[in-house]
Amino acid sequence: MRRLTGLICGVFLLSGVACAGDAPPLPTLKINPAKVAVAGLSSGAYMAAQLQMAYPEWFASAALVAGGPFGCAAGRLDLALSTCMKGVPAPDPAALAAKAEQRAAAGEIGALKDLAHGRVYLLHGKDDALVAPAVAEAGARFYEQLRDGVPALKSLQVKDDGQRAFAHNLPVAATGDDCDKSVSPYLGHCGFDAAGEIFQQMFGKPAAAASAAKGELRQFDQDAYRPGAADAFLASTGYVYLPPDCIAGKRCGLLVAFHGCKQNADAVGEAFVKDAGFNRWADVYDVVVLYPQTRASTAPMNPQACWDWWGYSGDNYDSRQGVQLRWLVDAVKALGLPAH
Repeated sequence: MRRLTGLICGVFLLSGVACAGDAPPLPTLKINPAKVAVAGLSSGAYMAAQLQMAYPEWFASAALVAGGPFGCAAGRLDLALSTCMKGVPAPDPAALAAKAEQRAAAGEIGALKDLAHGRVYLLHGKDDALVAPAVAEAGARFYEQLRDGVPALKSLQVKDDGQRAFAHNLPVAATGDDCDKSVSPYLGHCGFDAAGEIFQQMFGKPAAAASAAKGELRQFDQDAYRPGAADAFLASTGYVYLPPDCIAGKRCGLLVAFHGCKQNADAVGEAFVKDAGFNRWADVYDVVVLYPQTRASTAPMNPQACWDWWGYSGDNYDSRQGVQLRWLVDAVKALGLPAH
């Protein structure tokens, strides 16, 4: 089968069509571990929270757009679809925070003290009909419970931005007629630059205004970072955006940006990785943006190419042993984030 695939790929190459696996590995850069954050929309927001909680020593700061509290689904799809999306019944932030403390003490996730200097930004629209505003509010309460209940986390910054009028999408700076809709590619033309706000919340005020992105958006081979050769249920190819100064060798920050369901490259092309607004701000802040990509599947059941926030990749999906989270760690190490 491998040889047949290779022969077919050879035919495609002769015709000028690229094959899966053609993409190079990630470049090795100089990454500043003090300037690292994760962001995500919808299932990507849940995934961002999982990465933050599992590996806070790397990802103390997170921007969550239209997502709920860490651990909400508890490995159950029925809970994911009800409590964690519709808010019926509502998530219990206090119970989830207590569970996170227990899991941290058991070593399933990272040490909570590593969140101490982190920043959490929770953005959600009042008109979101897919992930109820009450669910996103529970996400904010979860972090506040941790901050107020864990003595080491008094300096954790939590900002809840939930009074803006937009639907289930990532708002962009341009205006249009889709801000109040949730339609592919899920970039709402709302006149609000969510990417710019995310950068400011994660990394502070910008030194200059953003213009058109001038760096390089590159594809890379995601299969090269399978942990122990295990299938992480990701696409073969991912994306990374490199600002000009970072290509030139400057020590740069890192933002991992998770797309939402049905927002992967197979579904929307390069709309998210090019048009979400992150790249132009990456130039201003000298921050590399990693855009990992999922893939749709029927076994396990993930037809909308969501990130795993309910357990399709295994029972340990939201722990330090989760296969997608271990893939992320291997990828960011390869990119140049110093090991802990």
